[in-house]
Amino acid sequence: MPLEPRIFDTHVHFPLNWEDPTADPTPLVEKLFERLHEAGIVKAAILSGGRWGMDHANCLRLLRPHEQIAVPVAVVDPDETDRARVWKLYEMGYRGLKMIGVSRDYDSREYFPMYAAAEALQMPIVLHLGVIGGGIDYSRTHPRRDPEAARRLQMMRTMGRRFRGARDISATRMHPFQLDTIANNFPELKLIGAHLGGTGNYDAAASVARWRTNVFFDLSGGETIERHAVERRMIGYEIGVEKLTFGSDCGADEIHEHVERFVKIFDEIGLSADEKSRIWFHNAAEIFGLEPPVLAAE
Repeated sequence: MPLEPRIFDTHVHFPLNWEDPTADPTPLVEKLFERLHEAGIVKAAILSGGRWGMDHANCLRLLRPHEQIAVPVAVVDPDETDRARVWKLYEMGYRGLKMIGVSRDYDSREYFPMYAAAEALQMPIVLHLGVIGGGIDYSRTHPRRDPEAARRLQMMRTMGRRFRGARDISATRMHPFQLDTIANNFPELKLIGAHLGGTGNYDAAASVARWRTNVFFDLSGGETIERHAVERRMIGYEIGVEKLTFGSDCGADEIHEHVERFVKIFDEIGLSADEKSRIWFHNAAEIFGLEPPVLAAE
């Protein structure tokens, strides 16, 4: 039974079998949407295609049977995505963009034509912020004492050999303050910074959310970020509830558990029903144009 009446998840990755990237993803796609439904998620931004796995067109083909839930968001490399490519993705059916692992700072002027096109087409952009996870959270476990961590380490080493040269990545290129630059130059472009800005960046994320109208942050990132969100009063205090969205960013089988944790968190910190509904659904619905923004009466 769904835990909440309506949830809009702004951070769902198109499923990929990382151990066998050539495998048919259809069963994984079907499983994903079953799990989304079970968790009460009625809309989901599905981050799809481009840099890993299937191309954009084939991802859309597999999402089409689930169009009542799926909001297609194209994963793009801004070094290869110009204004024309953004328009093409929109014409194909994509309604947002996703960026991660960039070779330049997010606010590099080389990326401005892409942002201009996204702004004109009202395509929100989801941006990874902070350090990219590496498969093993060494603050919580270690391969020397955890067999599952040891298995993951071996898998990562195998994948590293397969994708050699693909880790020219720096968290300094993906910082919340770079969203401030983008927002100042493209004030109508809606930006969702992932993971509350990333561990180590919460103050910067709160600072940008405080003053830039169309900059938002999702609550994805797992239990460490969730704990920080509570301990550091990030939800509804440092960052207003209208500036937050729910994001799972996890495997299909973990989505329901992720929702359950936030149900408890929102109750524990004393959010009202209206505040909860903003984070669960309405903020994201407004960002992606499914609902008109609601403003207070004068």
